[in-house]
Amino acid sequence: MIACARCGRAREALTGPPVPGATGEEIARRVCAPCWEEWAAMEIKVINELRLNFMDPAAQATLTGHMRAFLFPGDDSTVEPEERLAFDEIGKS
Repeated sequence: MIACARCGRAREALTGPPVPGATGEEIARRVCAPCWEEWAAMEIKVINELRLNFMDPAAQATLTGHMRAFLFPGDDSTVEPEERLAFDEIGKS
């Protein structure tokens, strides 16, 4: 159980970092599993609505910014906002 940075409730934690790097570690420490699932659904909407092309690093930064705003309301993330997710590492184990 963790106190979620998004919903503020004590809820089930993620089983591990959902993305690589410091951002993934912070999400695993501070965001509950249900809120991460909410982001996963919202992420698709953001990508489609903004027509993000992930060959463009600016699109990756845009999605990362939206993710931070969604998961860490009030911008209380401890990770530097400039940290870009390593999208090419996602899914590798």
